[in-house]
Amino acid sequence: MQQTLTHQQLVDIANEFGTPVYVYHAERIAGQYQQLKNAFKDSNARFFYACKSLTNINVLRYINSLGASLDCVSIYEVKLGLMAGFEPKNILFTPNCVDFDEIVQAKELGVNINIDNISILEQFGSKYGNSYPVCIRLNPHIMAGGNFKISTGHVDSKFGISIHQMRHIERVVKTTNLNVEGVHMHTGSEIKDINVFLLGLDVMLNTIEHFPNLKYIDLGSGFKVPYQPGDSETDVDLLGQKIAQAFLQFENKKVKDLAVWFEPGKYLVSQAGYFITKTNVIKQTPAALFAGVNSGFNHLIRPMMYDAYHHIENITNPTGAERIYNVVGNICETDTFAYDRKINEIREGDYLVFYNAGAYGFEMSSNFNSRLKPAEVLVKDGKAQLIRRRDEFEDLLRNQVI
Repeated sequence: MQQTLTHQQLVDIANEFGTPVYVYHAERIAGQYQQLKNAFKDSNARFFYACKSLTNINVLRYINSLGASLDCVSIYEVKLGLMAGFEPKNILFTPNCVDFDEIVQAKELGVNINIDNISILEQFGSKYGNSYPVCIRLNPHIMAGGNFKISTGHVDSKFGISIHQMRHIERVVKTTNLNVEGVHMHTGSEIKDINVFLLGLDVMLNTIEHFPNLKYIDLGSGFKVPYQPGDSETDVDLLGQKIAQAFLQFENKKVKDLAVWFEPGKYLVSQAGYFITKTNVIKQTPAALFAGVNSGFNHLIRPMMYDAYHHIENITNPTGAERIYNVVGNICETDTFAYDRKINEIREGDYLVFYNAGAYGFEMSSNFNSRLKPAEVLVKDGKAQLIRRRDEFEDLLRNQVI
């Protein structure tokens, strides 16, 4: 059973560090990573943590200590990864629509580079030829993911080079003498159907004849985690079995020597994260009962941006009679975290915890309404440690020129 933090531990953290506060449980991250390693034990698998989900350098250092690699989407994430101790060979740079200068910087830093645009591919080949290996991100034209906004492998997506442009890719590779060591795809996030991965793998395997130096196939990620009681998730154990079988059964004997890479982000850190807020007001209207907390979409935007569900509990009155609430924030826009949600009676001053807050929570936060960003805390070996101080008023002016 995966480890979780108790209500009392969360209350103690809220009392010590104030609210709102993000809390991350190190051992839960380790458990998720071990689960992936076990699931794909029969494949030559590597896991690159998609750090866009949570980039606090203390979390990066911890994930590095587990033996994971790192997936980055900006040159600044690459630099954070290097500062956190990841070796360049264990960092994958997968940018999109970036200036060619970022690609050049990544090459100079010595990391793995994943290119998803023919124009960039041609520029890279013309500049470096076969002196530096690359991975090519393909768009398999597969619709997948829990929300259109997080679907990235369909025909209308900006990501990847269309699988139907293989002839163009071949011309660029041949003309510039590019050394292609990997092919990549990522179809979206929150994928429940493992057949999406298997279909994508089939597409990738059928491209290997075009790349004689191929060393790995990267299937991205998108593993779904449960967000509410009874919610489904990606069966990574079954997927691991199916992936291993597919590699064994493919008729091209070269496949047996290929590694398979994955880029889990949410899967590693989402369930390890808790977001604690304090209830400012209880407001009864003719239509609804509101619990207004000291946060908003400036701190947690997923429910408003993706219609995401986060389970909410009252950790200071967990045995109170259940009532039906709309949980809302203090931003001067509609920032409703939950509609018609059954929660143990909420009183002004009660702490509410949002579960599954480790991924794309703090990472997508802002200073909208000139509000201050919250603190971050890491719990490891039962001890809570501050890993980001709460914003102060002066932080709002830090980069302004007066």
